[in-house]
Amino acid sequence: MKKTAIVILNWNGQKLLEEFLPSVVRFSSEANIYVADNASSDTSVDFIKKTFPSVKIIQNTENFGFAKGYNQALRFVEEEYYALVNSDIEVTENWLTPIIELFDQEPETAILQPKILDYKNKQWFEYAGAGGGFIDQYAFPFCRGRIFQTLEKDNGQYDDTTDIFWASGACFFIRKEVYRKLGGFDEDFFAHQEEIDLCWRAFNQGLKVKYCGKSTVYHVGGATLKETNPHKTFLNFRNSLWMMLKNLPRKRLFPVLFIRLSQDGLAGIKFVLEGKFAHTWAILRSHFSFYLNLFKFLNKRESNQYDNYYKIKSITYRYFVKKGKVFE
Repeated sequence: MKKTAIVILNWNGQKLLEEFLPSVVRFSSEANIYVADNASSDTSVDFIKKTFPSVKIIQNTENFGFAKGYNQALRFVEEEYYALVNSDIEVTENWLTPIIELFDQEPETAILQPKILDYKNKQWFEYAGAGGGFIDQYAFPFCRGRIFQTLEKDNGQYDDTTDIFWASGACFFIRKEVYRKLGGFDEDFFAHQEEIDLCWRAFNQGLKVKYCGKSTVYHVGGATLKETNPHKTFLNFRNSLWMMLKNLPRKRLFPVLFIRLSQDGLAGIKFVLEGKFAHTWAILRSHFSFYLNLFKFLNKRESNQYDNYYKIKSITYRYFVKKGKVFE
């Protein structure tokens, strides 16, 4: 019996499935492959049935977004290891082998991420995950190979296997028992940063998140929601605040939130100066939503919040003031 399930979430993504599903089928003989369809209105499901009959289809009743979409679908997936793979990911030969070996050899490792390179420029790291994720003292996410908009070329500098803080949702491996123990993704997030929240909750449970540089995938990025879309700005800013409210240690909670809210204000001013008024409004809406749901997310806080969640005090200071553009 195969112990790994590859689960691809789809919503009206037939063109992406036509381009990227063949590599998954070709190079994933060790796994069962599922497509979890979020009630697509295109012909995605018919295409899969006709072209890839070995791929199992789980049909959600509506477009639940990333978080709830996976939570709903994974109720029906019983393999030991989950590989949650974006529909715009191209995988490579033997990509699963080192991941499965790590899970088998290290029972304390709960979550894993492979090396994620840019599909359009394959010698460079891709924004969403790159060489493994971290957050700074103020919960700003960054990666080895990507800090803000600066990307590194892949020169083998991150071919290692190492502990990280968060794994990218673009290609996210997790043990079934851990996923279910943690309650899956927070469905209030809908999409964006729900994987960081899940990893932070795993960290607060004393579980390990790792990066495996021996496994490589290529990611298009932004195939569902473009970086220039104000709704993406709204989700990122709102979900970041919710994530901090849930997971920050008690003594840091309100000081860090105050600083982040202030920095969000500066970001809004920057968007105004750039003429991107829709993005400023998106930040304002994210703050309204944060305050409206303040007590709801305070009630989601768990008993354990560890203080050693960051390695760098301020990635913004390091990047913009000290000109530290690469991970050290």
